[in-house]
Formats: sequence, structure tokens, C-alpha cells
Amino acid sequence: MTCENLSNTLSAIDEINRQDPNTILANGNSQAKELVYGQQMTACLKQYWPEANELLQIAVRAQHIKRWQLKRTEFAEGKAGYYQWRIAQGKFHAELTASIMLKQGFTNEEAEQCASIIRKENLKTNSDSQTLEDVACLVFLMHYFDEFAAKYTEQDNEAKIVRIVQLTWNKMSDEAHDIALSLTLPEHLGVIVTKALS
Repeated sequence: MTCENLSNTLSAIDEINRQDPNTILANGNSQAKELVYGQQMTACLKQYWPEANELLQIAVRAQHIKRWQLKRTEFAEGKAGYYQWRIAQGKFHAELTASIMLKQGFTNEEAEQCASIIRKENLKTNSDSQTLEDVACLVFLMHYFDEFAAKYTEQDNEAKIVRIVQLTWNKMSDEAHDIALSLTLPEHLGVIVTKALS
């Protein structure tokens, strides 16, 4: 497979994510939320897993492709509804990415392998699925943890944040734990992580 197939596939993913109606502030500009997220995922993968294969590179970029399409409100409230939504999202992201890959000249087998990574199948035995999970957890800690923590701090519910950090930590590999511990987090977030891990 050529570099061109890879770059065209990543561009096609970005093109879809550019249509996200939800925006966030990035580098001082208002940008499409999932476009920014996909690029943050790629940057994290390049920094810590520079040897990542093409299928993993695509899966990482497409982790949230067109995420706004399936709304959380279309599923039941509560934990069961949340998990149904997450599973449906994973299938949706995987199918959409596989269809893009086929158009860009990847084989059926390659498209299905990538879809399997996006669905996070065989996490403990498929190192690519685990790396995708690791990257998602690290990107959360680097870019979204502060805002997330602030929401629960306002509700005076620090225990909830500590629990979420513990759940996140349990999903990560030992390698990702080492990376996470090397991150320079703001002091108030560092305190939460310390509590979660103690």
C-alpha cells in the first residue's frame, strides 16, 4: 500500500470531521470538534508510537469520525443506554472508515482489520486495539481532563472524577501508564490522579 493511499484516507476522514457542527477553541480559533480530536489523536500516536502501522494510524484518526451523527439522546438514559450508544458508535465509526478505505484502494481484509481495531476488539491480545485505547486515554488526560474535572468540581463531586480516572487507568497498558505519569498536568489535576492511584 502506498503512502498516497494512507494520506488520502486521512484527508477523507478529516474532510468528514470538518463538517462537525460542534466546535471547540483550538490554537485560539473555533474549529470543528472532531477534526481537532482526530488530529490530537494522530499527534499523540506519532509522539509515543512513531512506528505505528498504517491501519493503526487510520484507526486512531477515525476513532470519532462523524461522532455527532448518533446522538446520545437517541438511546436510553442511564448506564445501559450509555453502553449501547458507545457500541453503536464504535460500529458506525468502523463501517464508515472501512468504506473510505475501500474507495482509497485498501483491500477488504485491510479495511476489516482496521474496523476491528476501531471496534476495540480483542483489547488484551490485539496490540493495535490496545494502543488505540491507550492513545484515547492519553488524549483525554492531555486535552479534556481539565474541563471534565471542572464540571464535577462545580458539583462538589470529586469522588466521581477520581472514579473516572481509576476506570481510565484500568483500560491502559503499562506503557501508557508510564507515559501518563510523565505528563506535566496542572497541579489540581495531579492531585486528583494521585488520589485515584493511591
